[in-house]
Amino acid sequence: MAYEVAAPKYVRLAQTLQGRIKDGTYPPGTLLPSENQLVQAFGMSRPTVVRALELLKRDGWLESRQGYGTIVRGRPEAVEQKDQRGREALERDESRASGRLVHVGQVPVPPRVASILGVPKRAKVLVRRLLIEDEGEAVELSSSYFPAGLVDGTDLGDSAPLDGSLRAHLEARKKVRFDHVTERVSARLPSAEEAEFLGVTEGTPVLSVLVVACDVSGEALQVTDVLLPADRQELEDTYRLG
Repeated sequence: MAYEVAAPKYVRLAQTLQGRIKDGTYPPGTLLPSENQLVQAFGMSRPTVVRALELLKRDGWLESRQGYGTIVRGRPEAVEQKDQRGREALERDESRASGRLVHVGQVPVPPRVASILGVPKRAKVLVRRLLIEDEGEAVELSSSYFPAGLVDGTDLGDSAPLDGSLRAHLEARKKVRFDHVTERVSARLPSAEEAEFLGVTEGTPVLSVLVVACDVSGEALQVTDVLLPADRQELEDTYRLG
């Protein structure tokens, strides 16, 4: 039985503020109401308001300017246009990938994925884990997690590789629309299972690219943790100054 879990209050507030930015209530370039004003307007605690604003700043909807306040930036550019790794994780065709599915099933949700999907920390979620290889050597372990409400009526639980991308499958079966992607890059130690798949020792750090794919309201539709052996990858980023 699948259980629907309401998103945390700060996520719901962030979604409401996004909606007001998109409908012109808070136009780009204007000053957002202060934290005190938002607390009073929405009847939520200050910590909830602060977390919602942090989420919107992280995703590019808002910008803080010292001594001035919080500025509305408007709808951010889709990250998938700039960050190819996130786009690749979403667009990859499992049936044509240079690798193999190593696990499909329900697993305890990792803590940081739980907070994004808005599920309890001890809940189980569906994961599709794809190991990418190059000439027999593991170069990437891609684990995609999905909220329970998106799994029913799809083939996500099948152990066979899907024809086409996970994104295309979800958009076709669930009539959802992927709108933007955010990525969080960090270094961490792999679990014993992850280390075995990647062919590294448990004490060897790996690069983690956490790819969060959201709809237009900011609700997470898919979270993919892309693990890269640090000694086999080179990441490069180009950005504009000013």
